[in-house]
Amino acid sequence: MMNSEDLQKAKYLTKQNIMSLAPSVFAEKPSSEVSDHYTHIPTERVIDDMELLGWKPIQATEVKARKNSTKGFQKHLVTFRNDDVVINGDDGDTVFPQILMTNSHDGKNAFQFQAGLYRLVCSNGLVIADTQFEAVKMRHMGYDFEDLQVMIKEMVEKLPLTVESMNKMKAQEMEQEQIIQFAMDAINTRFSDKEMKRIQIDYDELIKPVRKEDAGSDLWSVFNVVQEKIITGDFDYRAGGKARKAREIKNFKQDMRINKELFNVALEYVN
Repeated sequence: MMNSEDLQKAKYLTKQNIMSLAPSVFAEKPSSEVSDHYTHIPTERVIDDMELLGWKPIQATEVKARKNSTKGFQKHLVTFRNDDVVINGDDGDTVFPQILMTNSHDGKNAFQFQAGLYRLVCSNGLVIADTQFEAVKMRHMGYDFEDLQVMIKEMVEKLPLTVESMNKMKAQEMEQEQIIQFAMDAINTRFSDKEMKRIQIDYDELIKPVRKEDAGSDLWSVFNVVQEKIITGDFDYRAGGKARKAREIKNFKQDMRINKELFNVALEYVN
């Protein structure tokens, strides 16, 4: 994930950059395992179409192929940003809406588009909760530019819902007891119930802000502190009496799942 300095400079990814990060994006034909009815629409074509709509690639990654036959065709993620679509908070907290597109060329995934937010002040990649922003899928068969244009327009029109949720979180002040409870609920998005029974976490450390911009007892500030630490692995825990360092979440499918669940947890704290 690009850091805030790179993002602020708006250094969009070139196709050469994307090729080095996620070669499967440029598969010219599908995996040999797909059926004869499969219609191959290269992800590269959608990237070109997104650029025509003002959305340029800012991030790209792919999952590891589990077998040789799917290598080069596996699921991949391309994240887009539009400089003309930005949320400037009164408190100086600049947020860029993003569109996250996933696809594969092994016949197992349609194009899926998910709206997200990126806070300029840190490296959070925030995916909007499904309850407000359902992921939109487009089948390979029958894909055309006009359908993409309509879909992206509808996603952008829903962004005020996102701003409303963000503002409600900023207005929601929390007592220390609530903040600790939120951290406990949030950590459950990363660890299973079974894992939670054998580990110990210092929640006071988990809610401690990394930077002064995130200091505060409002839900938005608390959410972003906890979310960043859970995703980047910036916290320690004890398991079997031994101190361990949490690992960074690098698999984008797990990253997106946890972020969605975290946002849903935060919304439950809004009055």
